Amino acid sequence: MKTVRTRPEHFFINVRGLLLIYMVLCILSILLSRVFINEILQKGNAPELLNLVIFFTIPVILVVFLAVSIFSLFQDLLVRRLGSKFQLRLLVYFLLAVVLAAAPVTIITLQSVNELIRFWKTTDMTAAMQEAQKFSLENYALHLEKMEAIVKQTDFEGFMILYAVYDEEMPPLGGQGKGRGQNNRGIEGNPSAGLPGGIAALEDFTLQNDGSWKKLRYAGDAGLRLETLPRSVQAGIMGREMPRDTDTIRYVTFPEPGLARVISYNLGNGFDKANQIIESEKARFEVISSLQIKIDTILFIYYGIFFLPILLMTVIVTVSFSRRITAPIIEIAEATKKVAEGNLDIQILSRPGDELGNLIRSFNTMVKELEKSRTALLKAEKISVWQNMAEQLAHEIKNPLTPIRLSAERLMRRWNTDPERIGEVLEDSVFAIIQEVDGLSTLLTEFRTLSRPMEPSQSWTVLSEAIEETVAPYHTSYPQVEFNIEHIADGVSVKIDKHRMVQVLTNLIINGIHAMNEKGTIEIRTDLVKKRESRYIRISIRDTGTGIKKEDEKNIWTPHFTTKDSGTGLGLSIVERIVNAHGGTIYFNTKEGTGTTFFIDLPLGEKDK
Repeated sequence: MKTVRTRPEHFFINVRGLLLIYMVLCILSILLSRVFINEILQKGNAPELLNLVIFFTIPVILVVFLAVSIFSLFQDLLVRRLGSKFQLRLLVYFLLAVVLAAAPVTIITLQSVNELIRFWKTTDMTAAMQEAQKFSLENYALHLEKMEAIVKQTDFEGFMILYAVYDEEMPPLGGQGKGRGQNNRGIEGNPSAGLPGGIAALEDFTLQNDGSWKKLRYAGDAGLRLETLPRSVQAGIMGREMPRDTDTIRYVTFPEPGLARVISYNLGNGFDKANQIIESEKARFEVISSLQIKIDTILFIYYGIFFLPILLMTVIVTVSFSRRITAPIIEIAEATKKVAEGNLDIQILSRPGDELGNLIRSFNTMVKELEKSRTALLKAEKISVWQNMAEQLAHEIKNPLTPIRLSAERLMRRWNTDPERIGEVLEDSVFAIIQEVDGLSTLLTEFRTLSRPMEPSQSWTVLSEAIEETVAPYHTSYPQVEFNIEHIADGVSVKIDKHRMVQVLTNLIINGIHAMNEKGTIEIRTDLVKKRESRYIRISIRDTGTGIKKEDEKNIWTPHFTTKDSGTGLGLSIVERIVNAHGGTIYFNTKEGTGTTFFIDLPLGEKDK
């Protein structure tokens, strides 16, 4: 019994696998799109070629996958495979539903993107950032002017006398001010209290004999103190060093020879940070502005990398769904077609939870009932065949009796008329009689084998050994025939009548050799198969001969039917009876010009379960 599964052909990955790939692809697209956008906004350039190759690998693979699926569908359409048009219509309906569902969202998205781009192009953020930077520079210049004015108009010596703190045990300049080593914290704990507006700290340095400057005293914010001065320090604005001079400008004066005074001016809390933000944002807006001329290319790359794979996966899942849905219907239709052609040896295996399960079970029941009816009809036909065979046998027996009688009369006539010359006809006549008698003997032996009950003497036999023993004599007898027995399972034992089974194999091998005109390949293999709750060993004998004609297939098992010039036509009938006596089945698959394969299914006994 041949079984058919309701599953589609050309199916690479099942629907669950495709849905899993789809989900993974969506997650990767979300994660990678963020990296993609951040890279563009930070660098202002499209991804590098290597990144593009990596990004576009997924859509390319999906395009190939989809192309193979679509190509398979069009192949089915070209050969008019059953169900291909229905599958195409279902695919079109699926795609139409996807397009109708996605079209409004896509249109709204494109309109929103276009409006954002238009608004973006009308916004001159670069000019705004340049004005902000200009304002910052002007503010800095004003602070410089203010600081220089304070430095020129203020006598800082009095502030140093009042608020200075000395670094070492040394007298204050002019003998005034606080005592040695005293730490004046200013008014109410504010270190810069009492200093002119904007001045945060004062610090004096003395020139040493080696040309270096040494700390002497300071007043104001201790956090702005310097450890030393450059040897080549000059009067005026001192170069800023970050982060030491954050929010601070330093001015150097020389009140007297050998004395340098550093005046620290406070630009305001967060001044440098604000300037840094302006510079950073200006650079970012310059990057964003540079993207305006590349926006079309960037959008094309973006959709190609992230949107196209999702779209392709949607189409691939749609194709897979259409095949999955149409598969049971197609299989039922194909099975119905085979039944209509007369093949009742077929059953459909439905998947668990299949909605068409009731229809499939009804179909299988119908096929079984048809098989029973055909079996009953075949029995009636076999009775008629036996009657015809009896008549044919009588005719076959009568035919050789004539040459036997003529040969005997010829001998008798020569004996009576010329006994001395009887040797001239003796050999030919006796040979003819023996040949005809041998033919009768073979005919009667095969007929007796076919007619009497078959009771095989079964015993456990290693099948591979029996097959090898059967094939061995033919290697030398037919040198142009290649015997392929590489696919025979070792160590499998089956309960059979070894002599009868060798007779079956011999008959099928000889038929195959004759079908190939003694030149070609005979392949014998064994496979373990399961039918319902029972296990079978399947023996297949395949030849590369001319095959069996379509009109002869129905008569293959009919006694006395033969396509050979000589033969009784009982060989395959005997083979069928032997296999049936073992509780097995025999059937064949053939194609004209290609060859024929005979299949023998023998049940495995309890020993092998």
